[in-house]
Amino acid sequence: MASLKDLRNRIASVKATQKITKAMQMVAAAKLRRAQEAAEAARPYSERMGAVLANITQAIGAGGEAPALMTGTGKDDVHLLVVCTAERGLCGGFNSQIARFARDHIRKLLSEGKTVKIICVGKKGFDILRRDYAQLIIERVDLREVKTIGFANADAIAKKVIQLFEQGEFDVCTLFYSNFKSVISQIPTAQQLVPAAAPAEAEPANGSAVYEYEPEPGEILSDLIPRNISVQIFRALLENAAGEMGAKMSAMDNATRNAGDMINKLSITYNRQRQAQITKELIEIISGAEAL
Repeated sequence: MASLKDLRNRIASVKATQKITKAMQMVAAAKLRRAQEAAEAARPYSERMGAVLANITQAIGAGGEAPALMTGTGKDDVHLLVVCTAERGLCGGFNSQIARFARDHIRKLLSEGKTVKIICVGKKGFDILRRDYAQLIIERVDLREVKTIGFANADAIAKKVIQLFEQGEFDVCTLFYSNFKSVISQIPTAQQLVPAAAPAEAEPANGSAVYEYEPEPGEILSDLIPRNISVQIFRALLENAAGEMGAKMSAMDNATRNAGDMINKLSITYNRQRQAQITKELIEIISGAEAL
């Protein structure tokens, strides 16, 4: 049985930990608001770009010439997976959910005889995936020094993806991230980037409208699709940032509550043991006095 001193030290240690988790919860709550606003602000632009791609694709038609980033290579042999996770932990199962979702997709592709290549954006996803698929990871993007995610960070990743495609390194590229729904709900999501198929739900607002494009639709797509890849990656990073803060706030709240419960249990144990020790000492004093 632990001594009273050990129990006092344990209670003091848990109280110190509780202060830390409470502070981290408050910091995450403050960051969550900004991250959530940024993620929600990026959604309409991303969705509208999908609608523009749908309109231009319809204008080109079956006989038009679309850029290779939209049509693909015509093969489905080599898959590039861009897995976006957080740089830090202490956010519950946020990172493991994304990595598990990507790992299931990797297993499925490998079982079908496909070749898989991985780009890890974020330290935690890299640490998880390298345990089983270290040989498949071709690059890791480190954003630990970036305080606020900007479009330039996403654009650099998109340029790397496009460069690999132009070099014939892959046929299909899929983006993995966590779609932020609420503080307690972040949904792992997979989105195909290359070939950049326009979303089916992105229909024109007025189906009877006729558009004329200048320059030609094919030239517009050649410039628009690389930008769309950057936009989709940027949105994924913003969704991840909001999801990470939400998951961290929830995890630190649970940790603070658990620390409080542990302090209560340790305090009860300490008081009972102290009371027993005092009673024992009183009995010894009384027995000694009676012996005299």
